[in-house]
Amino acid sequence: MKRIGILTAGGDTPALNATIHGAVTRANQIKVEIIGLIKGFNCLFNPRVPHVHLNPLYQNIPELDPTKGGTLIGSSRDFVDANKKDDLDMVASRLKQLGIEGLICIGGDGTLNGLQPFAERLPTVLAPKTIDNDLGLNYPSEPDEYVRVNDASAKAGFRYKRTESHTQFDLNQIVNYVTPGYATSVFVSAGGVERIRTTAESHRRIAIIEVMGRHSGYIALGSAYGQPDIILVPEIAPDLELLVERVKHLYDLQKNVVIVCGEGIVDEQGRELGAETKSTDPAGNVVLSGASEALRSKLIQMIGDKFFQLYRRGESAKEAIFTRKVGHTQRGGRPILFDRFYAALQGAKAVELLVEGRNNAVSVLQYNTTKGFFVEGYDANRFRDRWGLIHARKMHPALYDPKLMKPSKLGMDYLMPIFTDAIGEDDMEHTRRTLFAAGNLSQPYHSINTDVHKRIRYMENAA
Repeated sequence: MKRIGILTAGGDTPALNATIHGAVTRANQIKVEIIGLIKGFNCLFNPRVPHVHLNPLYQNIPELDPTKGGTLIGSSRDFVDANKKDDLDMVASRLKQLGIEGLICIGGDGTLNGLQPFAERLPTVLAPKTIDNDLGLNYPSEPDEYVRVNDASAKAGFRYKRTESHTQFDLNQIVNYVTPGYATSVFVSAGGVERIRTTAESHRRIAIIEVMGRHSGYIALGSAYGQPDIILVPEIAPDLELLVERVKHLYDLQKNVVIVCGEGIVDEQGRELGAETKSTDPAGNVVLSGASEALRSKLIQMIGDKFFQLYRRGESAKEAIFTRKVGHTQRGGRPILFDRFYAALQGAKAVELLVEGRNNAVSVLQYNTTKGFFVEGYDANRFRDRWGLIHARKMHPALYDPKLMKPSKLGMDYLMPIFTDAIGEDDMEHTRRTLFAAGNLSQPYHSINTDVHKRIRYMENAA
């Protein structure tokens, strides 16, 4: 294999450039060309197929910096419909015209679902990315637990449901222990919790901090490093009576409370608290109007004004309880050491998988208590349920204690290998040297897109 294509798909994460850098560095060593496809699958619908040669003469282009967040080759949420054979044939033809013999897609579970039909036309592998940490399996047999349930209200006439698990959960059995981007998002979220705490303490208030993770509670779980009082995750509906009792106790004790909630937390009927609008985002997901605001409304109603008036700390519950969203800062900026290092290894492994003749495989980061972290290839078909669908991984309930509303002992055991040495000395030194650099005041921001655009080439007479 002499030429490989690479693209980034879906939402941006901090470690995408690090993954690309790892792939290009390994390709240089074995004399393989890497072609970056601009804006993910979107470019494959463009007859000119905009692309960038990432390693001319087997040397990295200078714009490829693994310490920068985002992706220098751009991303989009476009995908190729598996049911449209003509589109698939067209895309395969365009890749062939470019001389691309294998394709690396950097993405999450949606990208892994989308690349399945590609693998029938040319060798294709996935290098994982997602801040939600929802690409992988809690144990190898997890896809077998999904069943279809008839549902007339669903678009396809059915929905997927998990049956009861009969597998003992073991951290050593997790497939893809952690995904590049997750560690940096937790670093940002935990820091945000620490900073909001001082406001809650100073003004004797209750703060509800919303973090990302539509169906996955991993970011909320990791935010425990910021020492919130209560953590709520999408996988487990909170006991609101217990929650109110806990909030009152903490407020009486320390005159402030900090609650972290995942954006997809649900009520006892399984309905998303924040899904109060019917609009959808470009990926077709229901736009969440705000889990934190919905939770705030419930606490205002259940705690009431008199509780705060009694303490002489406000005239109303509405005044005493406030919300904040960490938001897209979780997805952006410089990746910390853990993400940079393992993203690069997974990118390199993706190249090796293609060169070794593997197809429809995933570069996964594994962990066990004796060996530590290591990278290997995993057959993508093993992620699929019996109908061929790949589901987003949810946080296993054993990692969370619903009574304490905190990580369980097993949850702590899960987090510690990731974060104990996740931050490098260079991470803090970089901030010291660059954030308040004098030039920032006088020089405009210089976008990587400006430099990469000069390198973009186009395919003429495309099919």
